[in-house]
Amino acid sequence: MKIIFNGQVVVTSCVYLKEFLLSKEIDIQSVATAVNTDFVPRSLYATTELTEGMSIEVVSPMQGG
Repeated sequence: MKIIFNGQVVVTSCVYLKEFLLSKEIDIQSVATAVNTDFVPRSLYATTELTEGMSIEVVSPMQGG
């Protein structure tokens, strides 16, 4: 299926958000994730199903001032 990941269209066979993030080698303990602009808590990554056209945004905290 095609989804939008951080603004780019990607093709994936993953079923769940956690599976997708791990397939992208993302450290899920150190990022925040939004699906279709809604924040998803880490506790729901394993049960959040991916669907065609879904938008996933992943951000990581930055230090600085």
